[in-house]
Amino acid sequence: MRQIRKMKILLFSIGTRGDMEPFLTIGEILKNKGHQVICVFANQFEDLVRHSGLEFIPLGPETLDLLESKDARIAFGGKQPKLIRVISSIKMGFKFLKIRKKITQKEFEVVQKESPDLILHNALNIYPFIWGFRNNRSLLVSAVPFIIHSVNEHPYISFHTNLSPFLNKLSYRLTNWGLAYFIKKGYSYLKIEGKKSNRAIRKAVLDQKMVFTISTSLFSRPRYWKSNVQILGFHERNKSSNWSPSTELISFLSQHKKILFITFGSITNPDPEGKTRIFMNILKQHNIPAIINTASGGLSEPSKYNHQLFHFTQSIPYDWILPQVYAIIHHGGSGTTHTALKYGLPTMITPHIFDQFTWNNIISDKALGPKGISIKKISEENLEPKVLDLFNNKSFKENAERIAVSIKNEDYEELLYQFLIEPGLSHEI
Repeated sequence: MRQIRKMKILLFSIGTRGDMEPFLTIGEILKNKGHQVICVFANQFEDLVRHSGLEFIPLGPETLDLLESKDARIAFGGKQPKLIRVISSIKMGFKFLKIRKKITQKEFEVVQKESPDLILHNALNIYPFIWGFRNNRSLLVSAVPFIIHSVNEHPYISFHTNLSPFLNKLSYRLTNWGLAYFIKKGYSYLKIEGKKSNRAIRKAVLDQKMVFTISTSLFSRPRYWKSNVQILGFHERNKSSNWSPSTELISFLSQHKKILFITFGSITNPDPEGKTRIFMNILKQHNIPAIINTASGGLSEPSKYNHQLFHFTQSIPYDWILPQVYAIIHHGGSGTTHTALKYGLPTMITPHIFDQFTWNNIISDKALGPKGISIKKISEENLEPKVLDLFNNKSFKENAERIAVSIKNEDYEELLYQFLIEPGLSHEI
């Protein structure tokens, strides 16, 4: 077996905590193989990185602050008139354009200072693309399907309806054109010499090595993809090692045999109290016990409630609690979706943004739970039958337990490691 030299590896990621998790898992795999791993994330994730035993460089707080801003809450989860939500989305877009220039400069400075052997990044990091085009040691990582590389049966992830093979492919071309535009702007920000055409950048993006950290039970690799693009399974960190449950939680679990778990993870909305009330009213009416995770504030613990029927927590490791509950309602993040199915839980997604609508469709199409309702549209009337179907339909449980076996039997860690460290193609443009 050939000897692999130890490398300095930078992990760049922009987004919410769910966007960080795949990189942390990969980082732990690489560190365990003896490599030096440095995470370049938003400032707010420093403790998360340190807990994984990895090195940390702050990328700035601005992106996460924007995702948790008032405009984000309105755009992603508000019941305001559509025009107001559109205005909030436009305002966010302009703010992000300003932030992107600053982040691109910071990415450049970090890479120049650290001189890495390898960079792993997501699609929002601009300079890692540019660095990768000039080297053969960069790789794109995505925990969500239907981006960059076209799938005949599904449009780009921002679109939620199968348009037709031709229009589906066109949706990828359009969004990749937009990505290439921002990469080209990065060349301009950083004053990197040489004229770079949009077409050349798009080709370089498509030729770059890319891995989807998604279960092959949920998303099969199209045969027409080139070998530089792989789907190499869902990988999960152990997040409960330094955590212990409260006596109240242990008591609640012992009192109920069939419990619903509700969480919106790191996603927020303008009315957490109202959204929580909708769920609690339905569950109270049908005497369904639930553990409700308020997490980043998308749900809220009321001052008075039935403690025999509900247990609230602000933070709880999913790998600890999910094996002990019957079903789950969540926001639809890739990691939460995979983890819930890994433990055989019937699942209903209340999508807020982006890929969450796609995971909602996948769950429904595979009969792993009822199709959820957008956070903007939920009410007691339209949510009640969905909750009852989730909790009482035995076929959802059978299907979820069946796919749990498939996910647990996936063993891609060594393949993933080899794919990450093997040299890619050189794309100097």
